[in-house]
Amino acid sequence: MTLPLFLAYCGALFVAAAIPGPGMTAIVARALGSGFRPTFFMGLGLILGDLTYLTAVIMGLAWLAQSFPAPFLVIKYAGTLYLVYIAWKLWTAGLLPQDIEAKKSTGTSFSAFLSGLLVTLGNPKTMLFYVALAPTIIPLETIGMRDYALLVGGTFITLMSVLLPYILLATRARALLKRPDALKWLNRSAASILAGTAAWIATRAA
Repeated sequence: MTLPLFLAYCGALFVAAAIPGPGMTAIVARALGSGFRPTFFMGLGLILGDLTYLTAVIMGLAWLAQSFPAPFLVIKYAGTLYLVYIAWKLWTAGLLPQDIEAKKSTGTSFSAFLSGLLVTLGNPKTMLFYVALAPTIIPLETIGMRDYALLVGGTFITLMSVLLPYILLATRARALLKRPDALKWLNRSAASILAGTAAWIATRAA
């Protein structure tokens, strides 16, 4: 896997992770109520959930890409259309301000970790993102163990670079998520990046 494709994957993942959603709402709520340590373990659980989806997609779609090229091409274009749809929704409707309530944790670090894992595994948007992203940016038919290890490391670093600021600046993040002007800027910036990524993918897949 080439460096530009790896950077494209990390960039798209960063944008998707930075957009407020169930995972980030849970992280901010836990940080407001419980402090850094349990929230950090919850973040590790969220990341493991992403890695679970990434692994499943690479294993399943890599086999599909090698055995059935035509359906794989259909999945590629379906993924492109999905990214365009996300961009359109962000630009027009956007994301609603998140109603975040501080949650005091009474459990262990393991329970915080498990809650983060379950949040990700139970979020269909995470699954759809990996199913759409993997066949359009990552060359699944040529992925080896070295490439897989690189993707795991890149996924961990990218997600952690998004999670840590949310954890450390939970109070400011909460204010940001409730400001309509900030949401509009975030939505349209993310929409533009996703639309550009979709256009690049469509050209590459043709």
